Amino acid sequence: MTWPAGVGRHILAEVDSTMSEAARIAPGLRAPTWVLALRQTAGRGRRGRGWVDPEGNFAATLAIPTAEPPAQLALRSFVAALALHETLVTLTGRGAVFALKWPNDVLLNGAKVSGILLENDPRAGVFSIGIGVNLVSAPAPCELEAGAVRPVSVLAETGVRLTPEEFLDHLAPAYAGWEAAFTAAGFGPIRDAWLKRAARLGETMLARVGTAVHEGRFSDVDDQGALVLTTARGRMTIPAGDVFFA
Repeated sequence: MTWPAGVGRHILAEVDSTMSEAARIAPGLRAPTWVLALRQTAGRGRRGRGWVDPEGNFAATLAIPTAEPPAQLALRSFVAALALHETLVTLTGRGAVFALKWPNDVLLNGAKVSGILLENDPRAGVFSIGIGVNLVSAPAPCELEAGAVRPVSVLAETGVRLTPEEFLDHLAPAYAGWEAAFTAAGFGPIRDAWLKRAARLGETMLARVGTAVHEGRFSDVDDQGALVLTTARGRMTIPAGDVFFA
């Protein structure tokens, strides 16, 4: 794979969090830059949750200098998910075992293998996409919140051993390709491609928004990236939340 032109690459032996490192270097960034940590000591996930990241797994952040509005930036969760899916399929040689779970996970054999975290710093003018992939090991289920999708690793499920550097060498150009498609044609083609890879489309799921839990059939993702459920009371659009398969 050819590294995308004009994109920076920082590989660190150890860091607290690649998202934190991206925030630290943000004031001086002039081009999109990948920050990869071979060991991450204080990784974090969505909503302030911890991200367990043993050595050998993939932990990286793509920091993008931009002044785009937040709603547009949020759609890059789908861009990143497609790039992750492409990279995992390419490197393992397996296609049907991977699927995308709204809003930001990649599933392997129905279990979570990867997650995406988005953070925007409008003061620094930098948007960051954090990506974690269980390449060689997965956290124990007891370390997760109740109801969370079971975690797995690429190695355990496929027998393919990948290094973080090798994964980044494929992910960076894959992301650049999907980003170019997003820039050229907007969210429509990205949405269509994501839905073709979506897990449990047309099936019943639970969506938790704050303390409320809604049950319905996963019928679509709208043009703003929101989940669309068909419930007993009609169509419901959920812009943000956690989903669980019934």
